Amino acid sequence: MSAFTETELAYILDQPLGRLATSQTDGTLQVSPVGFTYNSELDSIDIAGYRMAHSKKYANVAANGRVAFVIDDLASVRPWRPRCVEIRGRGETITESPRGPLIRVFPERIISFGLDEADTPTHLLKSNSRDVDQ
Repeated sequence: MSAFTETELAYILDQPLGRLATSQTDGTLQVSPVGFTYNSELDSIDIAGYRMAHSKKYANVAANGRVAFVIDDLASVRPWRPRCVEIRGRGETITESPRGPLIRVFPERIISFGLDEADTPTHLLKSNSRDVDQ
């Protein structure tokens, strides 16, 4: 069973770009736009890319495993319709995979917004926030 709802998963699978936040060794944060795939076998987000193993984000995850990942867009601007899925969790660096080195994000907390209520005014939307059973 997936940690994501059917609606969240459909949204994730339809999006090409997300933002990965990692914590550097001095405590400052780094955010990087990244491509990603959903790994249905592990219920994780896999982030690969050019020279991934040499990137600062990869080093940050290897050092402390703290990550947040956001997928968001605007369904429309008139009316204003933001949508997002935020995944807070544990990141792992994978040195060998068919796609090369990658960062794998395992959700511990999921927050989604604006995915289900297309007819609800934005200011009345409520987020779907929950911890993921480990």
